[in-house]
Amino acid sequence: MDGEPTATEMAQRVHRTDDTRPLIEPIADHVLSTERHGNAPAVVIRADQVQTVLSTLRSEAGLDHCACVTAQEYADRFETIYHLRRYADPTEELSVVVPTARESPTSESAAPVYPTAAWHEREAYDLFGIEYEDHPDLRRILLPETWQGHPLRRDYNQDQPQIVSFREHERLLEDRREGPETMHINMGPHPPATHGVLHLSAQLDGEQVAAVDPDIGYIHRCEEQMCQQGTYRHQIMPYPDRWDWGGGLLNEWAYARAAEDLADIDVPDYAQVIRTMAAEFSRILSHMLAIGAYALDVCGDFTATFMYAIQERERVQNILEDLTGQRLMFNYFRLGGVVWDLPEPREEFFADVRGFVDGLPDRLTDFHNLLTGNEIIQTRTVGTGVIDAETAKDYGCTGPVARGSSVDYDLRRDDPYGYYEHLDWDVVTEPDGDNYARLLVRLQEVEESAKIIEQCVDLLEDWPEDDRTIQSNVPRTIKPDADSEIYRAVEAAKGELGIYIRSDGTETPARFKIRGPSFSNLQALPAMAEGEAVPDLIAS
Repeated sequence: MDGEPTATEMAQRVHRTDDTRPLIEPIADHVLSTERHGNAPAVVIRADQVQTVLSTLRSEAGLDHCACVTAQEYADRFETIYHLRRYADPTEELSVVVPTARESPTSESAAPVYPTAAWHEREAYDLFGIEYEDHPDLRRILLPETWQGHPLRRDYNQDQPQIVSFREHERLLEDRREGPETMHINMGPHPPATHGVLHLSAQLDGEQVAAVDPDIGYIHRCEEQMCQQGTYRHQIMPYPDRWDWGGGLLNEWAYARAAEDLADIDVPDYAQVIRTMAAEFSRILSHMLAIGAYALDVCGDFTATFMYAIQERERVQNILEDLTGQRLMFNYFRLGGVVWDLPEPREEFFADVRGFVDGLPDRLTDFHNLLTGNEIIQTRTVGTGVIDAETAKDYGCTGPVARGSSVDYDLRRDDPYGYYEHLDWDVVTEPDGDNYARLLVRLQEVEESAKIIEQCVDLLEDWPEDDRTIQSNVPRTIKPDADSEIYRAVEAAKGELGIYIRSDGTETPARFKIRGPSFSNLQALPAMAEGEAVPDLIAS
């Protein structure tokens, strides 16, 4: 329209306030308009130019990490948002907004540029009905193939039955083999090696895995929709603990970071130290569960390694119970800080923490003797499930999966939050990219968590009593500005745990999207497992 700025002028305008011209300039001719999200600038582009824009941003702006894809519905349109970052520096980020018409919403797929977008777009199709052209395999991912309609649409009839004809079910049983000599085998959703309801649809060529398709969605519990019905201040925080019962405090921090930045809420330094200490205990909880279950699956070690790991979890849970009042569903973080101070007498609590940290090196030696020095573990994991660094990035892998492939990416250091940037600790990476490397990363990260916890205790012991503020002055009712948007993430035990929130000006979110690290990590399983033996698939 006459009088509107050109795309280049808009890129320059954003540059004057945010210094993001290097990100936007390569695609300036494709930008329809710009927005400002709480975490990054955003550009709006046409739905038929997604691949052109994203490939340019990846090659010329260096945005090689598609962290998350968010779909949502407005009164007049559907929208897909690609949250792009750099693995080398996640603070360099850009949101690419792709609006589509309400009638028959269709957009180009980003999967040819970022393979990790394939599952994210399948989720958007499943729940919102957005079609993605050039998608390699556009079908449902959370709901059964026979589901009728798209349940997050405003016009979805929640009372409609989901009973379909026999032909619809019969269609799912049709032969989809990769070749005439392959055998189809279903692994899961209930054998021990999947730990939760995961189904692997595998094609075997003799003892080799010709193809594998992870089938998730058996336990989708509508957490995002429950958060959209809760108030920012009081009702959302109890939910994050339930997203992953390995590291609940890390989940709480993901929500807290997004909501605090959205509502411009500060956190006192004292509370940040407590958060950091608690989060690292939660990381140890998660890693110990992973290590113990891995030993059980790969070499059948229940009596030693698994029970040692559970015993280690019990020690941590005892400490967290003293701190939070809970052993699993902690609900300890609050917007602006934490719910209460350290337990009294403080000296006794510090002694318990130091006792745990001081005894950890000897106990980790036991784990290394039982696991990394175990010939069976080595045979099953060294050289199996290999994924190189670039492939890991293609699939949006983070956490121990990425760091086991030498991807030096950790949000605690690279996008600092809490008190991490003031502490002395190291990001653990391993070069080989196999199952053994990922096991090593988790064991070594437990050591780093202990270092962080010990430094936090040192700080808390010497903290002046009159400066122990556990929570900033937060309004009883939080109503962020309408149409304000933000994506924020923390380094959870399994990788990048991100939250996207869009406000509509009320005290409940208009859109609440969870970016779980395992969603992207698991998508890389075929790249790890295809061509390998069946037992290697279990180890991977």
